Amino acid sequence: MAAFRILLVVLWGVLFAFTAVVITNHGMNLIPIFFGDIAKMGWPGQFNLDFLMMLVLSALWTAWRGGFSPASLALAVVAFFGGAGFLLPYLLILTLQAKGDMATVLLGVRRPG
Repeated sequence: MAAFRILLVVLWGVLFAFTAVVITNHGMNLIPIFFGDIAKMGWPGQFNLDFLMMLVLSALWTAWRGGFSPASLALAVVAFFGGAGFLLPYLLILTLQAKGDMATVLLGVRRPG
């Protein structure tokens, strides 16, 4: 479990650093580029569409594990727009709260017992 937590921290650090460089070099104009690539129907667009579907799944899982409560729905919105920038620290927090019990991490309020 410690290795998993370290991996989450390292991945988040890499993502944070990379994002900072991209924003510095290209600004915050992501949305037109993201959807523009999808509209072009090329490989960058295919990757973006695939990623968009992963964001949808991440948001749905976040809402589902919280029983679709108002708080979990709010977190789902953050998951959708935050991507791995949300999911990596969220999983780290969940593993710490659940003391490494992955069934609790994955199932949340839906965990039997």
